Amino acid sequence: MGEEEKSEEKIIPEKTELVGKSGKEGSFKPIIIIMLASLVIAGLWDKTTIIKNSIHAILDPSAGALLLWNISWGMTIIVIIITLIVTLVQKYATDQKTLKELKKEQKAIQKQMKEFKEHPEKMMELQKKQMSLFPKQMKLSMRAIAFTGIPFILFFRWFYDFFATLDDAVFFGIFKRWFVFYIVISLIVSSIFRKIFKVV
Repeated sequence: MGEEEKSEEKIIPEKTELVGKSGKEGSFKPIIIIMLASLVIAGLWDKTTIIKNSIHAILDPSAGALLLWNISWGMTIIVIIITLIVTLVQKYATDQKTLKELKKEQKAIQKQMKEFKEHPEKMMELQKKQMSLFPKQMKLSMRAIAFTGIPFILFFRWFYDFFATLDDAVFFGIFKRWFVFYIVISLIVSSIFRKIFKVV
């Protein structure tokens, strides 16, 4: 039993700090504020013309021109640009070093859970440790929402207006809904960018 306890201590560090050298600590406060602001913007979109008209004035001649040029390739280019910006924000606005350490901790715990699957008490202890890491990881990884949340909502509201005027928008002859196409392409592109920029 003594050897087992020692191996457990070696694999799982006592404590993982939320704040790295960069000082990019995690917090749910900015996320809550951004979510509330996004709901307000979404609610005022059709009621307050200044927000709607300002965004249309910026995106109609840029993103709109791309979509009118070619609906499929235009949307693909837009999704690539948005995903690239989100990936870069995720990399430089979050504490990647601490996130990597948390991920290593989770892998170490998962490895131990396989070793101690015949020991219910050890399993419970390891599960508690694993659960304690989730809030820390969420706080750190979701920090990027503070920078991208409102622009995202504005862009999506503009998308909704733009595609509401098109009855037969089909992307590459497969996708009939712009939102589904956006999700599929962004997931593919995001996985590529995350590997290139080494984002956790």
